[in-house]
Amino acid sequence: MQLTVECKQRPSHSKPNALRREGLIPAALYGHKGAGSEALVLNANAAQLLLKNATINNTLVQVKLPDTAWQGQALVREVQANPVSGVLYHISFFSVANQDSLEVTVPLNFTGEAVGVSEERGSLDTVLTELAVQCAPDDIPDSIEINVSHLKVGDVLSVQELVVPSGVTVLGEPERTIATVLPPRVSAVETDTDEETNPDVEAVMAAYGGSADEAESPN
Repeated sequence: MQLTVECKQRPSHSKPNALRREGLIPAALYGHKGAGSEALVLNANAAQLLLKNATINNTLVQVKLPDTAWQGQALVREVQANPVSGVLYHISFFSVANQDSLEVTVPLNFTGEAVGVSEERGSLDTVLTELAVQCAPDDIPDSIEINVSHLKVGDVLSVQELVVPSGVTVLGEPERTIATVLPPRVSAVETDTDEETNPDVEAVMAAYGGSADEAESPN
């Protein structure tokens, strides 16, 4: 599904807080004029709807600027928002029209249940949940699928073992760990049970007026 958002040129000398009170979110478009940028605004409701369906630095969006008759595909490159209330402050778009390749972020989608979890009672530890990749705008994957069903306890899956779509290059160190299966934890209940005195010994010694400690003593 192609996402589309309509923006307008930001009025000169306008204040960000005043724009937000009017239901507008400040924005900027980069990459469509070389090193230049353009200050924009978009409707706050449209911005919220866009961010519900777009992934930052991954999803291509059709940006329309009726004021300048420009339109083209762009990435949602950056979103600034209040970390507590979630109120939007600013959105940055990056045009991909003149880009042969891009650096984008792709989420990892883990599938299957590791044999180390289902049969060996271990736990899957996902160290990475996304990766930076380089590819052409038309080759940006929504996600990279990773089947972990073959992993046993102690196994480590690294970046260099990934199979990625054609035209996509993973950036960063290839030795980085993506996921591993940790051994099962020994619970306190199991430890206490191992340290308990044999109940059969206690019963026998009690019948003869002794104790389990006396039964275990060599003297």
